[in-house]
Amino acid sequence: MFFVALIYGANYTVAKIVLDDHYIGPKGFIVFRVLAAIILISITHYIWVKEKVEKSDILLLMLCGLFGVAINQMFFFMGLKETVPIHAALIMTMTPLIVLTISVLVGREQWSVHKIIGLVLGLSGAVYLITEGSTPELSDGTMRGDIMILINALSYGIYLVIAKKLLDKYHPVTIMKWVFGFGLCYVLPFGYREAIDVNWQSFDRSIWLAFGFVLVFTTYLAYVLNAFALSKVSPSIVSIYIYLQPLLASIIAIWLQKDQLDAVKITSGLLIISGVWLASKKKKM
Repeated sequence: MFFVALIYGANYTVAKIVLDDHYIGPKGFIVFRVLAAIILISITHYIWVKEKVEKSDILLLMLCGLFGVAINQMFFFMGLKETVPIHAALIMTMTPLIVLTISVLVGREQWSVHKIIGLVLGLSGAVYLITEGSTPELSDGTMRGDIMILINALSYGIYLVIAKKLLDKYHPVTIMKWVFGFGLCYVLPFGYREAIDVNWQSFDRSIWLAFGFVLVFTTYLAYVLNAFALSKVSPSIVSIYIYLQPLLASIIAIWLQKDQLDAVKITSGLLIISGVWLASKKKKM
C-alpha cells in the first residue's frame, strides 16, 4: 500500500501536466486510463492467472466497475474542475472513516480503540498538512464540485467493501479484469467525444511520459497492487493509506525542489505515520 500511496502522491503533479494545458479532456483521459488498464490486465491475466468467475458473482463485479471505476474516477475529475484542490484533498480524507463505517454496518469489521485513534491521528495530520495550519475558506462557488468529490469518496468506500468479498474468493488480477471491463462500458459514452478529439501531434516528450505514467502506474499498477493489498487486509486498513498521499506528494515536491521542509510538514508527517501504524496494528489476542 505504501507503493500505491507513492504512485498517487506523484500523480497529483504528473497528471496535471496533461490536464492543465488541455492536451486531453478529463472524461477522455478516463477512457484512455480504463482502456489501457483493460489491455494490460488482460495480458497479465492471460499469461499468469487464467481464472474464470462464477455467473452468480457477475452482479457484484458490475457494481465494482460502477463504484470503483466509473463513479469514482468521473466524479473526481468533474469535481476537481469545479472546486479548489484544498477542498478536494480535505474531502478525500473522509474516505477511511466512510470505509470503516460501511464495513461495520455490513458486518465485515468491528470498531476498535486503536483503529479509531489511528484514523483520528491520520486525519489530523492530513488536514494539517493540506491546510498548512490555517483554516480553509468555504465558498458557495465550489459547493457543486465539493459534492462531486464527496460522491467520489463515498463511491470508493463502497467499492473497497464490495471488492473485499470478491477478493476473498478470486485472484486480484481476475477481479481487476472484470472491474475495468465493466468500467469501460460505463465511461465510454461520456468520454468518447473527448477521447477522439485529442490532438496527438501536440504531444511532446514530457507529455507522453506523463500520459504513460498515469496509464501504466496510476491506473494499472496502482489498482492491481491495491487489489492485492485488499485481498490480505481489511478495507479500512487499505483506505487509511490515503493519508500518506499528501505527505508523499510533499516529499516528492521537496525532492524536486518545488517545496521546502518546515515545521508543518514535519508535524503532520509524524501524525500521519503514527496514525497509519496504529490503525494497521493487529489486535493482540
